Order: sequence, then C-alpha cells, then structure tokens
Amino acid sequence: MTLPPASPAPAETRIDADVEPSPDRRAASPLARLMLAIGSIALLLAMSTDALAVAGRHAGIRLFGSIEIVQACIVLVATTAIVLTTLVEGHARVHILLDRLKPVTASRLLRGADWASALVFLWLAAGSTWLLADLWGAFELTEILHLPLRWLRLAWIIGSLVTAALFVRRALSRTAA
Repeated sequence: MTLPPASPAPAETRIDADVEPSPDRRAASPLARLMLAIGSIALLLAMSTDALAVAGRHAGIRLFGSIEIVQACIVLVATTAIVLTTLVEGHARVHILLDRLKPVTASRLLRGADWASALVFLWLAAGSTWLLADLWGAFELTEILHLPLRWLRLAWIIGSLVTAALFVRRALSRTAA
C-alpha cells in the first residue's frame, strides 16, 4: 500500500514586529533617538514612582502625589510613542485589503490615509493649542504637587505637530514615487 504524496506545508506567516531593531535608517535618526530617550526616561520615572508608592503603602509610608507624577509621565510616554511609531512607519494597516489591490491603488489609499492622519493630528494640535491659550494665564496646576500642566500640554502639541509633519512628508513621498 502506498501513501499519497504529502501535500506541501502551508506557507508560514512570519510576524517580525518588535523582534529585532528595524534595519531602516530612519529608526536611528536623531529625532527617533530623542523620542526614545524622553519616552524611556518618563517610563522609568513612572514605574519607579509607582513602585515606591506601592512599597511605601506596604511599609505604612504614604507617598503623596505619586499618581500625579505617573500621569505627567504618561503624557510624555504617549507623545513620544506616537511620534516614534509614525517615524518608523509602525502604525497598523489593513493588509487583508491592501495586499489584494493593484500597487497603484494601494499606494493611493496609503497616501490618502497619510493625509487623513496628518489632518487628525493637526486638528488635535489646534484644539490643544486653543486649550493652552485659554488656560495659559490660569496657572493650571495639579492638586497635590502643583505640577504645571501647561508644559505637558505644550509637549503634546509639539508631538502632534511633529507627527502631522511626518505624515505629510510620507504622503508627499508617496506622491513622488
């Protein structure tokens, strides 16, 4: 009795996100390094503050304002993460649709998505700038540590403007290609 020939093994889908550093030279740009440094420092500060607060609670020592420090760090972490993800083109895409389209059509859709993303971040920057302008003279502070919120808002505005500029640059480079 002979066995039927074995069917070829299905092609293995390789998922390599976050496995190795990107070989793309944009990942090593000064902006990427700056965003990585700021985000890393903010994340380390948030984690250490929270760890000290938890350890302090178990030891019966209260660390007032730890939540405010963590919240301030989250603004920096989120802002740098968005800029860095945009810089290395790491945003999610629907490949189930893009892979089935003609390259010209897929490029047009990606260019449109880049323009739409740029508009979203410009809109966020405009709204945040409006809030910043309205509250600049109010000296808005956190409740316990009195951390000024204007600088965090300004960091977010700069981050969203940089993100919008990166999307515009990508959309224009797709037009030229």
